[in-house]
Amino acid sequence: QVQLVESGGGLVQPGGSLRLSCAASGIIFRISTMAWYRQAPGKQRELVAFITSGGGSSYADSVQGRFTISRDNAKNTVYLQMNSLNPEDTAVYYCRAASAYWGQGTQVTVSS
Repeated sequence: QVQLVESGGGLVQPGGSLRLSCAASGIIFRISTMAWYRQAPGKQRELVAFITSGGGSSYADSVQGRFTISRDNAKNTVYLQMNSLNPEDTAVYYCRAASAYWGQGTQVTVSS
């Protein structure tokens, strides 16, 4: 059974940083492409970033240069380091594995 457990969300002031984590089980993590999506209220879920099994990564234009996705295959965990956060980054952030499995989401709120 595949499980993706996100953590690290919370309330942060504009300009602040957060690091999200997603711990995976039930998949062969090291060969899986991992991704972060987000969904803001009233909007469609959108891709934020993904990282391939080989470590290649890609980002949405809106987060390029501010967010960094990384993975630790020894810990079966993918991370999303988010810097220079602004209110438009407020959303529920979801981890996705192998283009098939979703985590339960973690709320990120950027507000003063």
